[in-house]
Amino acid sequence: MQVKEVAKLLSITPDTVRFYTRAGLLKPQINPDNGYKHFSPSDINRLKFILAARSLGFSIDDVREIFARTDHQHSACGLVRDIINQRLEETEARFRDMVALRNRMIAAAKTWNEMEDQCPTNESICHLIETFTEEEAHEQH
Repeated sequence: MQVKEVAKLLSITPDTVRFYTRAGLLKPQINPDNGYKHFSPSDINRLKFILAARSLGFSIDDVREIFARTDHQHSACGLVRDIINQRLEETEARFRDMVALRNRMIAAAKTWNEMEDQCPTNESICHLIETFTEEEAHEQH
């Protein structure tokens, strides 16, 4: 299969197929007559795996590390478990940060809705941001 056929089969863009090929995760055969890349069923399986792994938060380097094991007929299951647990911890931390940001934004919006507009001065660009502190956000909740 050529790039466009693979993309259509997997409902992705040809650029996605090219991206993972350039990243070295896919190794299609090159037709010497026309230079077109030909993707085998194995390449398509690898690409399906890549897409599934990426949808779970695995990085390209993670996938590369997994392939380094599986390409040598070694199980990657332990590695996959370790990576998903690490990604889960990272996601939980980002989630907590986003909840904290959301709470600060709610507090700011509530405070600012009660404040009058002011024109900028030499000392002030926008008093709303300049007068808001994180302590206020914590006091609001």
